[in-house]
Amino acid sequence: MDIDWNAALLDQLEWHWHHQLRPRLDGLTDTEYFWEPAGGCWNVRRRGESTAPIAAGSGEYTIDFAMPEPEPAPITTIAWRLGHVIVGVLGIRNANHFGGPAMDYQDFAYAGTAGEALGQLDDGYARWTDGVRGLGQDGLGAPCGPAEGPFVEHPMAALVRTSPARSSTTAQRSRCYVTCTSTARPVHTDAN
Repeated sequence: MDIDWNAALLDQLEWHWHHQLRPRLDGLTDTEYFWEPAGGCWNVRRRGESTAPIAAGSGEYTIDFAMPEPEPAPITTIAWRLGHVIVGVLGIRNANHFGGPAMDYQDFAYAGTAGEALGQLDDGYARWTDGVRGLGQDGLGAPCGPAEGPFVEHPMAALVRTSPARSSTTAQRSRCYVTCTSTARPVHTDAN
């Protein structure tokens, strides 16, 4: 029996997107997007408002970081998690593997609203799935290459296989945050 691995991986990717990740973010408000469930959270903030060691980003909003990451790492907000998925999980990999625009944490214009972030997420996901669709059997078996650091020799199929899990984990944690916001007072609500 011949298996179309490209179709199988795309089915998994699309199932996670359509049944786990994206529906959990539908209706996300700006209040939920920026909500900080505890003090000292990493978030996306207006330029100049971050107290983190690194405030990365090229636009009006920046994302909190530190290198090396502190132990324990700060709690992250939905805005931060979406920024990470948009840039680190999808954007950089789209640039490295599928002809997407160059992207990194320092030069990205982070979203100042939930709607803008979800648009960025949708765009990154569309480019990712188009790229995966174009890999075919040979492309799935090809090494990831130097862009994936220590995973240089791993097949592209391994990279494609792990992306739904990372994105779904982000969505599940984000959904928990959204649920919590219905009973908690938001710390940061200024999205204008």
